[in-house]
Amino acid sequence: MSGKGDKIEKIISRLQQRISEGQFYEAQQQTRVVAARYTKASNWDAAIDILYNVAQSLLKAGQGGSGGDLCVLLVETYKQAELKPDSATKGKLLTCLRLFDSEEPTRKKFIGEMISWSSKYGEYPAGDPELHHVAGSLYAEEHEPYEAEKHLILGTKDSAEVLARMEYEWFKEDDAHTAALYAARGVLPYLLTGNVRAANTCYRLFTSALNQDKQDQLGIQDVSSNTADIRIYPSIPLLNFLGLLLLAVQRANADLYKQLHNKYASLLAEVESWHESLEMIAEMYFGIQKPRQSNPLMDMMSGFFGGGGGAPASGGAKRPAVKAPTSMPAAEGLD
Repeated sequence: MSGKGDKIEKIISRLQQRISEGQFYEAQQQTRVVAARYTKASNWDAAIDILYNVAQSLLKAGQGGSGGDLCVLLVETYKQAELKPDSATKGKLLTCLRLFDSEEPTRKKFIGEMISWSSKYGEYPAGDPELHHVAGSLYAEEHEPYEAEKHLILGTKDSAEVLARMEYEWFKEDDAHTAALYAARGVLPYLLTGNVRAANTCYRLFTSALNQDKQDQLGIQDVSSNTADIRIYPSIPLLNFLGLLLLAVQRANADLYKQLHNKYASLLAEVESWHESLEMIAEMYFGIQKPRQSNPLMDMMSGFFGGGGGAPASGGAKRPAVKAPTSMPAAEGLD
């Protein structure tokens, strides 16, 4: 057994020597050939060991394209071997991920491939939360909010803090009255994925930062009752709506939600990007069905042909600013 291990070590050492000599393309191509030989023999450990080590060396040498290509091949080998996500398999991928330069185009493909692998062979349909968390955190550090959001919403219990901090930093570049629009980018998608705890965490951390920075400017008021304590922002009414929405969700009270929605109806009408999310939240948490848009002609046709009535499904609409990913995850730390 050790003899085989020594042989693999020698192969890796020889390939790394090519890299140290600046023969990057040769090292990449030779690695693909050798890995393919072991993959064909179903010697998964050897193929993975070679790909993992040489990919790291190429990435450290600044060869993101060649290193990224081997990283993608590493994930493909995981799929062929039908390996499940665990600390060892994920650890190799995350080690490689952290070595990529932020500008390297193949990184995004690698992230997509590793999420796809974890979705197929792991227990989370939308991809492994830890992989999402690390990818999202990297994007957040690089001030890539749209990419960060997609991953952090599906991440771990630590992701809400990263997301709230990122949204707040993004908000600081804007006017004070827009705070609710940024807070909602975390709160609403977390509610849509069923992660009430993360939605509350995101709101609490965002508003805490806001209180600390702008308390004197905003005239914040603390309101207490026998059942709840809440901060009111007189100049940011939609932020109050989000806080009250979270309280209504915890109580699962449909009448309370209807009252809340009616009170803020005129303001909500101005935030088109929230409409679809709020309709889905109303159905998920309060059992309020989305109003059916009747189409008389379609209803008549369905009567003739025995099909389902109603309007035809809409086409590929632009993704709302706070809409959750379409794949509903079995997210970590659900309430």
